[in-house]
Order: sequence, then C-alpha cells, then structure tokens
Amino acid sequence: MTTRSAWLALAVLLAGAFMALLDSTIVNVAIPTIYTSLKASESTLSWVLSGYMLAYGLALVPAGRLGDRYGHKPVFVIGLILFTLTSVACALAQNDLQLNLARAAQGLSAGIFYTSITAFIHLMFPGSLRGKALAIMGAVIGVSSAVGPLAGGLIIEAFGPENGWRYIFGVNLPIGVIAVLAAFWLLPSSGRTDEDDRADWAGFVILTVALVVLLVPLVEGHSQGWPLWSYFVSVLSLPMLGLFAVWERRVARRGGNPLVPPHLFSSPAFTGGVVLALVYFAAFTSIFFTISLLWQAGLDASALQSGLLLMTFAIGTIIGAAQSDQLAARFGRTVLIIGLALVTLSMISILVILAVVPPSHLRGWTLVAPLVVGGIGSGLFIPPNMDFIVATVSRNDAGAASGVIGTMQRVGSAIGIAVTGRVLFDTLDFTTGDAPDVVFTRSAGYAMGASVLFVLIAMALVFALPKHSDDAPDSVARKESHNAA
Repeated sequence: MTTRSAWLALAVLLAGAFMALLDSTIVNVAIPTIYTSLKASESTLSWVLSGYMLAYGLALVPAGRLGDRYGHKPVFVIGLILFTLTSVACALAQNDLQLNLARAAQGLSAGIFYTSITAFIHLMFPGSLRGKALAIMGAVIGVSSAVGPLAGGLIIEAFGPENGWRYIFGVNLPIGVIAVLAAFWLLPSSGRTDEDDRADWAGFVILTVALVVLLVPLVEGHSQGWPLWSYFVSVLSLPMLGLFAVWERRVARRGGNPLVPPHLFSSPAFTGGVVLALVYFAAFTSIFFTISLLWQAGLDASALQSGLLLMTFAIGTIIGAAQSDQLAARFGRTVLIIGLALVTLSMISILVILAVVPPSHLRGWTLVAPLVVGGIGSGLFIPPNMDFIVATVSRNDAGAASGVIGTMQRVGSAIGIAVTGRVLFDTLDFTTGDAPDVVFTRSAGYAMGASVLFVLIAMALVFALPKHSDDAPDSVARKESHNAA
C-alpha cells in the first residue's frame, strides 16, 4: 500500500472515529431539551450518555477479535452501516425507553467499527509514520469530543429545542452514507488469520454482566433512594470481573480464542496503560457533562452558549495533539506527565472558580483559560498514551489490543459520567432557600471534585508505563529482529 493511499484510507477511518466520538458528547447540550421534550427522568439522562458508552465499550473487544480473524475492513463497514441506521432510530424515538434502546444500539454499532481504526493504523503505517497517524487520531478524538457540544448547540439553535435534538442524530445519515461508500473504495483488505473461528461468547456474557452490574447502581441508585440491592449489585461486579479473568485463562489453556487474550496482560506496561486509559477518560469526559448541565440548567444559558464555551477545550486539544508526536519521541513518558499535570491544573482551577466566584458573576470567559489549558494537556496525553500501549503487543494482536484499550476508554467515560452525574444530582438541595443558580453551582463543584480525584489517580498510574515506547518488549523485539536481518 502506497503512502498516499494509506493517508486517504486514514481519512476514511477518522471520519468514522469523528462520528462515533462526536455522538458521545454532542448529546450533552441536548440533555435539557430531551428532558422536557420526552418528559424523561434523571436516570434516563444519565443512561442516554452512559448507556451509549457502555454498549460502545462492550463491543470493542469482540469486534477487535473478529477483525483479527476475518479482516478489519468488513468489520468496519458493517459497523458503520449499523451506526448510521441506529442514528436514524435515535432521531425517531418517541419516548425515553425507545431513545435509550436506540442509543445502546448506536453505541454497540460504534464499538463494532471503532476498534478497526487503531488496528488499521498499526498495520498500515511503519513506526515513524505510525506516531504521526496516532497524533492525528488523538487530535480527532479531542476535537470530536469537545466540538460535540458546539455542534449540538448550533443544531438546537437552528431547529429549536423541541426537535433540535432529533436533528443531532439525523445528521449522521448523510455523513454515514458517504463514509460507507468511501470505505468500500479506499480501505485495504487486512486479510484474516487461520485462528479457530469459535467465538468466546461465554466470556462476552460474563464481561457484559460485570460491567452492567457496575454501572446500573450508579445510574439508578439515586432515583430508587439507594436501596440495599444497589450496594449488593455494585459489590457483585468485582467477583464477576475475577470470574472473567479466570475464564479467559481457561479458554487460552485449552487452545481456544479468548475474548481478551491473557498474554496481553503479561506486560506490566500494557496492564498499567489500559487502567490509566480508563481512569483518565473517566476524568476528562465528565467535565463536559458537568459544565453543560451547570451552564444550561443552572445558569439558564443556551445550548449554543454552552457549546461555544466547551469549544475552547477543543482548541487546546488541537494545539497539544499537533505537538505530541515530536515531544513524545524526544521526551518519552515525560510528555504524558506534563499532559496530565496540565489537565489536573485545569480541573483544580475550575473547581476553585466555582467555589469563589458568585454564580451571578460566572461568565464563559472565566473558564476559557482553564479549559484551553486542559485541552492542551489532553492533546499531549491521548496520542502518546495510545502509542505506548500499542507498542507493547505484537501485530497479530493489534485488533484485540485496540479493543481492550478502546473498551477501557469508553467504560471509563461511562463510569466518569455516572459517578459525576450521581454526585451532581445527589447534592442538589433546593430546600436551603438558596437561588437555583447557587444550588447548581455548588453541586457542580462537588461533581468537578470527583473529576479531580480521577485525574489525580491517573497521575499516579502514569509511572507504570515505560519511559519510552521503544522500551516496550515488542518494540525491542522488533528492533532486534530488524538489526539481525
């Protein structure tokens, strides 16, 4: 495959990534209008976001294995077609149940095709160009996640609050059709392996149950008054995850195809990297949820004003991601530490601003500088973190590893939104006699505190990664093989 055709193929892949990640945040600014249009409950609002993320994450690992076995092109195309159709289903939903079911199906479809993106990058580009391709992907991740609220605000402003949220989903139809046709034409065939075709459905079921029982109490607990079952089910997720690990080892020992190959986790760098990805995405994606609700429900701003504010994070992400490749090659893990430090500084600054500035004086410009700094940090962190993790696995495991990484990112986002959403809604107390903007600002501060805790944990975990991606075992092995040749 020529370099030019590889870059054209990358453009198609990133168009899909943009749509999938855009839909993870574009709905943030539509939450208040969905609430009034469908008369939805608080738990419904959380499920619209967390349900998408959870289904998205659950599909990534099996889709990665399917891509390794049957080729990543058909998996990408099928997933993109399903994503386009389920987006239309979201737009046509008539009640909150229909919307949540369609959102879950949309997330599942996004997970099917998303894992092929990183795998294709790993397979199409050699080491020197792979870092550049991943840097571009990192910029797309950051921009799509942060530009979503602005796009949603513009659409709602154009079509009105009653039906504007429907067009947010409907816009995927023309984009999806064009992307599918381009994928047929431009994506190379990645081939398939001779592995056993038997799928690890038992592993998939165990993992699904483990993640669902982890999130359900977080989302539903508040509306149910935190009954005893919510605590029991939360604790149940731990032995379920342990059972999943035992089952995967059993499948591997018997020569089967485990959903998550246990040997991936023989590298401490890979294990630390995927846990770091989970915690970091829990920290940074929850910011959009908190600020969107504060600005619109608490401070009575429009969806467009909320989107414009969060767009500043996207600008910072573009700046950071544009430099991440060169800086990572020169300074290694230090770039990740700097990126996390900037995100931590950003979140703490926002937390302080919410604590000391009276709600009546809160304006968009008061948060612009912290959001830009946080965006720069996120842009510096995401692409090198992906490269560090991918470098620890062999090319044959590219799809499975990509699925694991993506799952941790999406599940982290779902957990982050569920946790901060619960903190925000649980601390809303209108019986104090304070004005609504004061109540919302105080609760938003508590929710931001939860995000700060997540990013501080990420700061501690970053030291599990090697100092340079070339220090990873598989990178070293490839270098030694090349030198011997």
